[in-house]
Amino acid sequence: MPQKDTPQLDQDKNISFQKKVWITTAIITFTISALLLFKATFNVFLLILAGTLIAVFFRGLSDFIQRKTKWKENVCVAISILGTLFIVAGLFWLIGAKVQTQMTDLMETLPKTIENVKIQMNNSIVGEKIIDKLSSKNSTDKVQVFAGQFFQSTFGVFGDIYVILFIAIFFTVAPQTYIKGIVQLIPVKGQDKANDVLDKLNKQLRNWLKGKLFSMFVVFILTAIGLAIIGMPLWLVLALLAGLISFIPNFGPLLALVPAVLVGLMQSPETAALVVGLYVLIQFVESNFITTLVQQKLIDMPPALIIIAQLLMGALTGGWGLILATPIIVILIVLIQELYIKERDN
Repeated sequence: MPQKDTPQLDQDKNISFQKKVWITTAIITFTISALLLFKATFNVFLLILAGTLIAVFFRGLSDFIQRKTKWKENVCVAISILGTLFIVAGLFWLIGAKVQTQMTDLMETLPKTIENVKIQMNNSIVGEKIIDKLSSKNSTDKVQVFAGQFFQSTFGVFGDIYVILFIAIFFTVAPQTYIKGIVQLIPVKGQDKANDVLDKLNKQLRNWLKGKLFSMFVVFILTAIGLAIIGMPLWLVLALLAGLISFIPNFGPLLALVPAVLVGLMQSPETAALVVGLYVLIQFVESNFITTLVQQKLIDMPPALIIIAQLLMGALTGGWGLILATPIIVILIVLIQELYIKERDN
């Protein structure tokens, strides 16, 4: 039986090897390009996610109004958006002057407080070592780098808020337009599954957001009452700050505690100790009771996983990543459960 010449066989092998090399190179190049593009635009995706969360809130409030009143959907959506904006604006108008005055006092108080803390710490050997360590150029540079990464944003803070707000309004007014657009990118046989996954994502994010807003409100009320009883100055702005920052799990209470302790030190060390005890008690109540109630309506999220996600997102994308790490975990868990675990078990 005639056989192929050896030179021709070697040539075919070389062509096949070169083809495999080019295919592998193309795949690697495409993967690297896609990852670089994703990294460069990830902050934009975070803004879209933030706008989506606000749209979920608007839609949830609109559905609640519609259930209670039986009004038309467009009317309820308009009331939801405009009513929320008017309420927020009204609150700022009612307490704005008070908060602005207290904020001015806080900015004047902090430098004096820091100086007093330095004086008190310099009275001990351990305090002197801590001051020297914190005052070193290396530590200062690290703090500046961290602060720059934490507060970095895509278009600036006000630009980000502007983009987020308009994305939220567009998503709220015509959600089906964007949902259909996403589903149409999926092969026909998987479109029903895509709709089901998107519905579950909406439900989980809505439940998480309701629980988080309730938790923030409770933290604000408890902090305001506690600081007023202690007799702390600037209690309103500190309570608002604690409530808002509690949106960030784990790290939020620590960030809110710093200015409260510094203001407390201006009164006395005993007042500062009372403030620490108050914040620890509120954090205990929020973590062990409020969060537990929220978790009953949500998928179970391991605390360590949330902390790891916050550290990674904060390091990669700054403040927005730290703030939105938890809803990202919610989305990932739902996607893994629906697209992998359930399919694997079936």
